[in-house]
Amino acid sequence: MAWELMNTNPFEDTEKERSEIDRLWDTFLFGVPQKRDFWEEAGWLPAVEVAETKNEIVVNVEAPGMDPKKFDISLSGGTLTIKGEKKQEKVEEGENYHLTERRYGTFTRSILIPQEVEGGKISASYKEGILKVTLPKSEEAKRKEIKIKVE
Repeated sequence: MAWELMNTNPFEDTEKERSEIDRLWDTFLFGVPQKRDFWEEAGWLPAVEVAETKNEIVVNVEAPGMDPKKFDISLSGGTLTIKGEKKQEKVEEGENYHLTERRYGTFTRSILIPQEVEGGKISASYKEGILKVTLPKSEEAKRKEIKIKVE
């Protein structure tokens, strides 16, 4: 008898709670609630890695199949901005796709750089689908090593 009174979908409440939590996060992160398919509508965003060595910050952007001339890289106010466009290949007449998971379009990635860098010495290279942006640290930003004297 108790079984008949149970909700037919035990996860329904969980889904409602998850949806509400997602809405709250979107409001916190973006200032307004976003559509559930926000990231899909945004086109594509290449994956980014940011690494730091003693002398430089290195940003790797995974963007296979892009023309290196289509990147726009700028540094302003401690934020590195990388823009690009990946165009869809020309579809041959009579060619019908059964499945496509590739993403095309424009993207913008902005990365807060945690150290002061020498803007005039920034370099970028593109090899095997990876855009590598190297930002040399300024002398003030380099960590000073202090030797400890052991007695």
